[in-house]
Amino acid sequence: MALQPKQCGLQLDNAQEVGFINFFKSLPEKLGTTLRVFDRTDYYTVHGEDAVFVAKEVFKTTGVIKTSGSMKLESVILSKMNFEALARDLLLVRQYRIEVYANKGGSKSNDWSVAFKASPGNLSQFEDILFGSSEMSVSGGVLGLKVASDDGQVSVGIGYVDPILRTFTVSEFADNNQFSNLEALLVQLGPKECLIPTGETPGDSNKLKQVLTRSGVLLTEKKKSEFNNKDIIQDLNRLLRAKKGEKPNSATLEEVDKTIAMCGLSAVIRYLELLSNEDNFGQFKISTFDLNLYMKLDAAAVKALNLLPLANEANKNQSLLGLLNHCRTAPGQRLLGQWVKQPLMDFKKIEERLNVVEAMLSDNELRQILHEDQLRKVPDFQRLAKKFQRKKATLQDCYKVYQALEKLPNLLEILEKHEGEYKGLLVELFSNPIKELLTDFVKFQDMVQTTVDLEQVQNHEYMIRADFDENLTELRKKIDELEENIKGQLNKVARDLGLEPNKTVKLENNSQLGYFFRVTRKEEKALRNNKQYYTIDTKNNGVRFHNSATRKYNEEYQRARDEYGEQQKSVVAEVINIAAGYAEPMSLMSDILAQLDVLVAFSIASVSAPIPYVRPKLYPKGEGILRLQELRHPCLEKQDDVSYIPNDAIFEKDKKMFHIITGPNMGGKSTYIRSVGVCVVMAQLGCYVPCQSAEISIVDCILARVGAGDIQLKGVSTFMAEMLETASILRVATSDSLIIIDELGRGTSTYDGFGLAWAISEHIATKINCFCLFATHFHELTALSDEVSTVNNLQVTALTTNDTLTLLYRVKPGVCDQSFGIHVAELAHFPKKVIENAKKIAVELEDFQTLGLEGSGLEGDDEPAVKRRKLAKKEGEEIIQDFLAKVKQLSCESLSSDELMAEVNKLKKEVDQRNNPYIKDLLAKKQIV
Repeated sequence: MALQPKQCGLQLDNAQEVGFINFFKSLPEKLGTTLRVFDRTDYYTVHGEDAVFVAKEVFKTTGVIKTSGSMKLESVILSKMNFEALARDLLLVRQYRIEVYANKGGSKSNDWSVAFKASPGNLSQFEDILFGSSEMSVSGGVLGLKVASDDGQVSVGIGYVDPILRTFTVSEFADNNQFSNLEALLVQLGPKECLIPTGETPGDSNKLKQVLTRSGVLLTEKKKSEFNNKDIIQDLNRLLRAKKGEKPNSATLEEVDKTIAMCGLSAVIRYLELLSNEDNFGQFKISTFDLNLYMKLDAAAVKALNLLPLANEANKNQSLLGLLNHCRTAPGQRLLGQWVKQPLMDFKKIEERLNVVEAMLSDNELRQILHEDQLRKVPDFQRLAKKFQRKKATLQDCYKVYQALEKLPNLLEILEKHEGEYKGLLVELFSNPIKELLTDFVKFQDMVQTTVDLEQVQNHEYMIRADFDENLTELRKKIDELEENIKGQLNKVARDLGLEPNKTVKLENNSQLGYFFRVTRKEEKALRNNKQYYTIDTKNNGVRFHNSATRKYNEEYQRARDEYGEQQKSVVAEVINIAAGYAEPMSLMSDILAQLDVLVAFSIASVSAPIPYVRPKLYPKGEGILRLQELRHPCLEKQDDVSYIPNDAIFEKDKKMFHIITGPNMGGKSTYIRSVGVCVVMAQLGCYVPCQSAEISIVDCILARVGAGDIQLKGVSTFMAEMLETASILRVATSDSLIIIDELGRGTSTYDGFGLAWAISEHIATKINCFCLFATHFHELTALSDEVSTVNNLQVTALTTNDTLTLLYRVKPGVCDQSFGIHVAELAHFPKKVIENAKKIAVELEDFQTLGLEGSGLEGDDEPAVKRRKLAKKEGEEIIQDFLAKVKQLSCESLSSDELMAEVNKLKKEVDQRNNPYIKDLLAKKQIV
């Protein structure tokens, strides 16, 4: 983000400068991820380390830094536009906090204090800055977290507040020492920020912080004293919305019984200072969050499956959320973001969504009109409702709601014209609820029609009707007369300047200047040295100017307009006050239309794919069915110049549940296993899937161990990261889960890595018995299929001809018989000498390892590692039989016991010298036993 700095100096006299520097130096220490900004009315400033940060990260140059005072305080000046762009970047992308200081005593004093502050989870005070000129497509809040321990049992309580949607969510659950359930909840709720008490936390606090960091949540530590729930009943009574005619009585709510969760909620209420603003009173709703309603996804799975976009991601098709986001409304975009993190577990609810998508796909006219026309006209009802609640709405907001309500009958007509199989479902989910709400809005529409001047709206002016009041009628008459006089000047000016009216000279109007004339810069010469005309300014689109008469009329016009605005203020306030009573139905309307928007978006994504998606056939949880024919990765197939090779993924209960995939790097192993996970997520969202046919039984969670990297700043190596993620998988997975593992056992010795990979695979295949895809370069792991019947070997194929590698991206049964590592190194343009030396050493090792295979009867299609194991076993059995025969020939009568033992030891030594792996393995197992 490179912005242009404001070109002016910090306008302070010496006394002000010294006073401000002293104040700034006295401020308490802050976190590095907090930016302090000073509001100087017409512009903003940042100082010290913040100035250096803004200069380097925002303006990309230190040349904008000004140093002032004997203490040499660095300063950078930001225009309002600069500040708004910076705030959006820091809060929505970089996850910083911002504090804005204002000067209470005026420009001559240094009475500074925090006027506004924001964090990624608390955007309330920055809504106008962040979303003033655009719809609010993001959401997210603050989560308060408290952990308790009793007899080794870890209990987690959370209180989550979304200040944009004005909701409280609480949950309390048992967890393991890896905080696996908490990680799933963080994915499902998607908080931007998490509060935890300072000091010791029951359990391993480092693991807790790692989970929060891994989930991309900004961590904020607060005093333990803020995590108490002694005043929570009183606080909720003020903040919660009560039913009409009833007083709030929070003590009766079942959520209040969750005492640990209430501690977290109480901390967030204090942090967001909700009680300091009366606009929040009676506006919030509270609910309990049930972890079991949604598929569990750990942070590794979200990242591996590319469910959510990365910061500043240019191509939206690189994530599932971006791919599916064909939403036309801001509430729809927010809801889609929530749905992607919360795939459903309810079979009937998923089928209901799929039925709506099928209805849209079966009716091209319905789908296209909703997407291209009707939904585009729907405003952000949720945000408008909040503005009305806060009494910060305007007549323009009233008209936005009115205009949308006027157009909704057209949307209803389109829905009701559908004659397909699921017409009744569309009526039940959308038509009937919208009709009921439109009935509630009848008086609102009447109020707007009788109070707002709808004719002036066509001129983008939002005013109370003149006939509403006698004074307004007189002022309207005067304004109209002045406008006529001004318009009459256009022809006079055109004749005088020798220009054509409404073409080379135009009469224009805006809220700042009122009426003025404009000519193009090419015609500007007509104004030169003409004392009858006064130039206002010169811009790229032309020169703006007045003549004496127009300037006089315009001054009177603007005074009349200002007076009209003053006269209508009390009426506008009353209109807004009445409109605030419709905030609840606005929110309900937002919810209904958002669901429709998302399901239409699913249908658009399904039909616009390179190969249209198909409806998955769903089965209840526990059926153990996962059959995906001609499966594709939805994000990859949308990329330019990609001709995707589809593959099958077939799981059979008690037969093929664990697939080991081998093959060359870049051969498509990772894409294949990820595509299975993405397809299952899409199905449980209620979306069609990128297959030729799909049969899927509902899974309770998707767990992933994919591509761990060093996290050295956090003291976590690649191997440790792998072990932490894998330990979590083994604790959480059930027989109804889907596990995706892409490489395991790197970062330690080959033998240790293979041993761990084998043991983990065997545990998943024999103890957990769930769907599992394991991509590996440990070819020896494929021998697990000989010992466990549910393990199946797959390979991605490649061809080598004339020392060239051709990747086929096809997945077929069997084991890849070579690694192709040297071929991949050639593709990466390794030096020729290095490649030749690698080939030489590889040949020597292969000759050594396969020595004795010839004539052994093991020359079949098995992978070399499997052949070596079979050969070792065959040879080992022959050595054992030979040893036993020789021992049997020893004479117990002619040899003393010492001589007999010496002969046996001699024979054992001969066996040891044969160095047979099969015998060594048997002896090792005996020692373990």
